[in-house]
Amino acid sequence: MPILVALLLALLATLPASAQIAPTEAELRAYDGLHAAAARGDVTDIEKRIGSGENKEAVDSRQRTPLHVAVFQRKYDAARTLIRLGADTNKLEIDRYDIITIAAVANDVPMLKVALEGGGNPKAITSRYDGTALIAAAHLGHAKVVRMLIAARAPLDHVNNLQWTALIESIVLGDGGKNHTETLRALVDAGANVNIPDGSGSTPLRLAKNRGYQEMIAILEKAGAK
Repeated sequence: MPILVALLLALLATLPASAQIAPTEAELRAYDGLHAAAARGDVTDIEKRIGSGENKEAVDSRQRTPLHVAVFQRKYDAARTLIRLGADTNKLEIDRYDIITIAAVANDVPMLKVALEGGGNPKAITSRYDGTALIAAAHLGHAKVVRMLIAARAPLDHVNNLQWTALIESIVLGDGGKNHTETLRALVDAGANVNIPDGSGSTPLRLAKNRGYQEMIAILEKAGAK
């Protein structure tokens, strides 16, 4: 593999996770109102503030709503309460992440369940890469999250602006190990198209062969990959 390509792939391997910016400690200390209540997971205060008319869609400097903050901070009861009281589950923060994609990248299965049950859209196009939560989870090898999103009817064959599908990302941004292999297997079993090429025309099978990922190769060949 050419050195520049290898360096690019190494950089891209960090992008979806690093592109999501959780509230810093300084931001958490500076929050007030609903943002502070969400960060603390204070359900009683959330209910009181929304009941008195406080704006549940208020945003911080990075366009994070209280619901985004609750999801980033893994405050499950706070997230449920905000959703129950009408918070928008599909609102995007400044880097175009919704709560489903935030939970997917964090491998936070309980929060993903909260987001899906609360009306989050698993088909949403999110992030600066025009991707989906499924692509982000596949990139990181979060196999259980991938299976949950598949069950929620996330689009299997969406192509992001890097010209990669979830299946391709499980190969080119994965390590060929158990988690990424199980991610690829889940996508194939669900009916993902195994022959959509990347932007250079390389098929998933060729990409797996180039990397020597033998188990992935076997799964793809069994599924009719060319």
